[in-house]
Amino acid sequence: MNSFPVTTLKENTFFTQELVLDKQFILLNPTCPFNNALKKALLEWDFKVVYSDGSIGSGAVASPTPQDFEQVAIEQVDPNANDPKKPEMGDNVKKALEEAHQDLANNEKSRMSVVQTVYNEYMNYITAVYTHYATHKVLDYQELSNTVKDLCIFIKDNRRYVLRITPTLEAANKNFIVSHSMRSTVTAIVIGLQLRMPLTKLIELGVTCILHEIGQIRLPPQLYMTGKRLSAPERAKLATHPVISFNIVKENDFPLAVQLGVLEHHERENGTGYPRKLTGNKISLYAKIIAVACSFEAITAPRMFKEARSTYDAMIEVLKNEGKQFDDTVIKALLYSLSLFPIGAYVYLQNGKIAQVTDVNPTDPRNPVVQILGETDETGGPKTVQTDNGTMRIVRVLNKSEAADILKQFNINK
Repeated sequence: MNSFPVTTLKENTFFTQELVLDKQFILLNPTCPFNNALKKALLEWDFKVVYSDGSIGSGAVASPTPQDFEQVAIEQVDPNANDPKKPEMGDNVKKALEEAHQDLANNEKSRMSVVQTVYNEYMNYITAVYTHYATHKVLDYQELSNTVKDLCIFIKDNRRYVLRITPTLEAANKNFIVSHSMRSTVTAIVIGLQLRMPLTKLIELGVTCILHEIGQIRLPPQLYMTGKRLSAPERAKLATHPVISFNIVKENDFPLAVQLGVLEHHERENGTGYPRKLTGNKISLYAKIIAVACSFEAITAPRMFKEARSTYDAMIEVLKNEGKQFDDTVIKALLYSLSLFPIGAYVYLQNGKIAQVTDVNPTDPRNPVVQILGETDETGGPKTVQTDNGTMRIVRVLNKSEAADILKQFNINK
């Protein structure tokens, strides 16, 4: 493998083979040129030498702008927010949790509202973490761990309510990275709970998932907020974000398990992922979990360039595991955590009634617990039943327009 001192590399230099860091982390593909902004970033990260099996060549791809590795996409994490002081970032979360603890004994509708409030505060918290890093280049592992510990406990106690929260297109577009990180983190922690991970590992998993996309704030927003198909050089540039995220958490002295989870979340079991094309047991457990959680989230969340698909569609797609991309144990944990008809989905039953999935059946993911819309039990509360393979069988999931009509008909606020 050939070595190249970073200080000697010039603007618009192409390599005939992949350019890598530390002889293993892919930095650039042959279609993507080296540029001065990347040089500056490498030297700031204290990378003085890069490597390639090839040599310096030529290419016809347009050179990126100098802003490509310098621009911090703070606009994706609220450009008008006051710069948060680190010790205060989790204060609103703690306050919301304290209030929630007092209110969670209320009825189903009130409890859902309380859980939504706490969820929103965690979204604000992640925004503050990203903004603080963008402005100060500092992350506090201990502070993050303490806040994520409370999140893990909250999700464990309120799993079937948290999983019913769905993002709006407006919220997803305003804070794309934050929305994606929050939703993926919830799913990852739920998977971890199903795998019976101890609290210390759940916390590390949660911290890893919150930060797995933080490298994207050093990339131009148009790479991940666009409605058009990316070019090969643009895709290559976007694919550098796991390495950038890895360096960020490494520089801030996060545990090795967190560093590897951040670096490897786009690796795939069959070796088709990046940046190192790892396979099977060479991929860290946190990365395996985040890979499934991110893929599930990406299918179900609205984007500028696509409509959200149903959680049922997402579950089926993940279960297919085409090309054996994902770990079978993690997929099974997702299935038993959310059920085949995931929590929050609106379904049509064999008896002609409409219901919403509210909980899993721990012995059979095909027959979850549902809440019959428009009906109450003997206490006056929502009528909840266990589906089965008979008259209470789920026939199908309602499509988007049908679900919207049902929400209006029963005056349900999402």
